[in-house]
Amino acid sequence: MDLATTDPDTVLDTLDRRLVCALQVDGRAEPGRIAEVLGVSARTVTRRLGRMREAGVLRVVRMPDVEDAAVGALLLRVRVLSGRADAIARAMADRPDVPFVDVMLGGHEVGAVMLSDTGARDRLLYGQLPATGAVTETTTHAVLHAFSDAGQWQAGYLTGPEAAALARPVVPRRAAPPPLDGLDRALLDRLEEDARQSHAVLAGAVGAPESTVRRRLHRLDEAGLLRTHATVDPRLLGMAVDANLWLDVPPGRLAEVGAALARHPQVHGVFATSGPTNLLATLFCPDHDGLYRFLTDTLGPLGVARAETTITARAVKRAGVLLRQPRRP
Repeated sequence: MDLATTDPDTVLDTLDRRLVCALQVDGRAEPGRIAEVLGVSARTVTRRLGRMREAGVLRVVRMPDVEDAAVGALLLRVRVLSGRADAIARAMADRPDVPFVDVMLGGHEVGAVMLSDTGARDRLLYGQLPATGAVTETTTHAVLHAFSDAGQWQAGYLTGPEAAALARPVVPRRAAPPPLDGLDRALLDRLEEDARQSHAVLAGAVGAPESTVRRRLHRLDEAGLLRTHATVDPRLLGMAVDANLWLDVPPGRLAEVGAALARHPQVHGVFATSGPTNLLATLFCPDHDGLYRFLTDTLGPLGVARAETTITARAVKRAGVLLRQPRRP
């Protein structure tokens, strides 16, 4: 999967941003439903979304359930030799079990999320990465609890009533998901590549009647298996700074601080972790001054013992989508 990013100076207008936010709420929302909530025509919605898709600005994919996918996942901080960050990042992004890859500011660190079994994990950490000769150090954090993830973040261009009108009904989480057969898995696999495929397109792809596909998707949605992620360059939403905060929080306050950060509109992920720090918060800010204000005004009062701030220089892969960088003039 490949998502072309536009020039960083490109700016989506307010309606474009509101449409992106609508898909952040429900990535499979039909144009007519979005149009009704936002007060524009369905034709305008279809045209705008089609233009952003064709330009490579926007991609909607299916994401696994946050608890099922995140708990036990590995957060990797890979220190590399000067000039080797891009090569290591590309190699990691080529792996299907690595849905997120970033090159950090300074070019000496690659950050990644790994979802894999023990064998694949050990081969990467103890064999493949050291064998490159470019890796100087790898720090591995296991996710112990997920307070929020990228699939729940919204950029904030919708009003509360608008977001509520677009949101899918909340279905109580089942103790165990229903058993999946071959057709279920085929549909989920297709939606991982493009979550906005119509029932008709999906029916043709999996070789099943459209009515059957509708019923299956409804059942999968009720089981919480149709979470989506609208992948877009955050700079196009007015968020120029993407930062990771590695926090040392007193254990007795870990749940409180994690929940508080997860509610903040700039935060797009909060995870309790193993390792030298015990909480990771990822956030988007409009600029570096906004990051400073977050650190002083939001993080300061929470009683965090220590905070290490790292800034993403370049996102390579997000939610399983490869991000092509803009051509240089």
